[in-house]
Amino acid sequence: MDTLAMHISNGIINGPVAGIFAALALAALTVCVLRGRRDLDDRLAPMAGLVAAFIFAVQMLNFPIFTAGVSGHLLGGALAALLVGPWVGALCVAVVLVVQALVFGDGGVAMLGLNVTNMALLGTAVAYLLIAGLLRVLPRTPAGLGVTAFVSALLSVVVAAQGFVLQYWLGGTTDLGGNITGLAATMAGAHLLIGIGEGLITATTVVTVAKVRPDLVYALRALKPATPAPVPAVGGVR
Repeated sequence: MDTLAMHISNGIINGPVAGIFAALALAALTVCVLRGRRDLDDRLAPMAGLVAAFIFAVQMLNFPIFTAGVSGHLLGGALAALLVGPWVGALCVAVVLVVQALVFGDGGVAMLGLNVTNMALLGTAVAYLLIAGLLRVLPRTPAGLGVTAFVSALLSVVVAAQGFVLQYWLGGTTDLGGNITGLAATMAGAHLLIGIGEGLITATTVVTVAKVRPDLVYALRALKPATPAPVPAVGGVR
């Protein structure tokens, strides 16, 4: 049951691997701070605070995954990437994870680097790459934005879950008897269902914001639609 939780508790992964990922997370968050400062303006700064507060609040609401015997909640990587961009979005999710670990004991403090890597860094990065690709081929209508939000949220959750599988393979404290493939399949199946819930929440939230204030959706501002290739002129040159 514990190995299905995205918030990794103390003792699930050994100390050396946890330390390596803590250093990796710290370095990546430093880059996010440096790059995110370029994006921050009078519009994005308050939006980042609202996004972090919203993710924190929604993460407190769990929905059951009956087929796996666990519950899931919003991770927030895709939502943050859509509304405030990948750099600031990763920082928003990281702040939420730090507060949860230090105040609520949700995820071990010693495992904070692992959790930040999976949910704040990996989840947000994968989501934004998918968003960038989908918004170049889908129409920028509420339906197109909703599909983009749903797909990016769903797949980012599954990929973040596989990040835990990699970490467990590197330093899991319980011997699975070489059945790491079984763990990967179990994590993928459970988090595919969690991702559906995440996708619905993300799509509903982002489409609602876009209908009222499309200028507040970072992805719509920053990602330009693909321009069609020029059609060569037919005939001779005059």
